[in-house]
Parts: sequence; structure tokens; C-alpha cells
Amino acid sequence: MNETSRPIGAENLLGIPPTYLPEDHPDTAVAAALADGADARELAARYPASSLAWAELAQEALESEDPVAAYAYARTGYHRGLDALRRAGWKGQGPIPASHAPNRGFLKALALLGESAGRIGERDEAERVRDFVQDADPSLLG
Repeated sequence: MNETSRPIGAENLLGIPPTYLPEDHPDTAVAAALADGADARELAARYPASSLAWAELAQEALESEDPVAAYAYARTGYHRGLDALRRAGWKGQGPIPASHAPNRGFLKALALLGESAGRIGERDEAERVRDFVQDADPSLLG
């Protein structure tokens, strides 16, 4: 880490600096509450700006074989994350590193949006999400 608490070398080849959500983003509190066994539905109601709470609901819906609900939850988390990223200076492109814990809720919602889109037949949306993940943090594509 350097003096601004950013991973050294965390810029892409285009020179676009990565975006880091603030440490006090609601996903930080939600992650701690989930680790303590809190219910994702209650957390989404308490922290509606949290991408992570919505992503957890999307994951639960996929596990229950309800891809339409998963898509709706994931899309909510995705849009809440976009709002937060823009407030953090994101200009619509560039890295959003998963190595930074507050970014992980948005990235999880994004990945689940792609997965649920594919399950409901939204192939174009699933492909757009895959491209977005590739731009945000290629390490997530495994």
C-alpha cells in the first residue's frame, strides 16, 4: 500500500486510476453483520444503499431457483453501487478492485446480475455484465 492506502500499481494500462468506495460505505457494516449471522432481508431494509445486502438476497434467490427475484435484487444492488461509485469519483470506466473490501458488495451484485440475467435468457445483458467485470477486476473471471 502507498501513502493513500491504495495498492501499489493499481492502475490499468489506460492509466485510469482505480475507484475505491470509502471505508464507511454501508457494505462495511453489512459485511460485519452478515459475519455475525444477521438476516440479509433485514439488512437490506436497514441499509438500502448497501450493494452487499442486495447481493446476498440475489444469492439466496438463485439458491432457491428464483432467477427473476435474483435479477431484481442484483439489479438493485448494482444500481446502488453505481451511485456510490460515482460519488467516489468513478467516471464510468476503469478498475474497481476486489482487493478493496468496500468494493466487494458492488462486484458481487454485478456478478450476480450477470448470472441471473443469463438464467432468465437476457444473453445480451449477461455479456455486457461480463465485459463490465473484465474492466472492473479481471481477476473475478477466474
